[in-house]
Amino acid sequence: MEALLNQFSYGLFFWQLIILVIVIFILGKFAWKPIVNALEEREQNIEEALNKAELARQEMARLSSQNEELMKQAREERDQILKEAKALKDGIVNEAKTQAQAEGAKLIEKARIEIENQKKAALAELKGQVSALSLDIAERVLRTQLDDKAKQQELVNNLLKDVELN
Repeated sequence: MEALLNQFSYGLFFWQLIILVIVIFILGKFAWKPIVNALEEREQNIEEALNKAELARQEMARLSSQNEELMKQAREERDQILKEAKALKDGIVNEAKTQAQAEGAKLIEKARIEIENQKKAALAELKGQVSALSLDIAERVLRTQLDDKAKQQELVNNLLKDVELN
């Protein structure tokens, strides 16, 4: 160290100091500002990127919340549609039952009326046949001699055996 202090030159120190100041001035004038500007620009870009990332995160959270709300609404709409469809189905089934019961009642009433008409027609036909048979019997009885009571009884019994009731 002592050797360095013995070789120390004030002139060399002065010129080195001036060169250092000139180099610092030149670097400050031409290099330092672009470096600082580049660093500030990079810092600003990083800050903007962080802000954009935060905005994107907030947007994702908002979209996620909105998506959940849309899903909830879709579920509610689906449930409402299913409820309406079930009510419509029940209404159609009840209407069909009512209509079927009304149609059944109409058919039963129609069948009852038809049976009644058939019954009346059968009775009328039976009455006609009975009347015709009665007249036939009466005619035959009158044609035979009315003297013999045993003969009349035999004739009536024979006529009744010949008659077939349907």
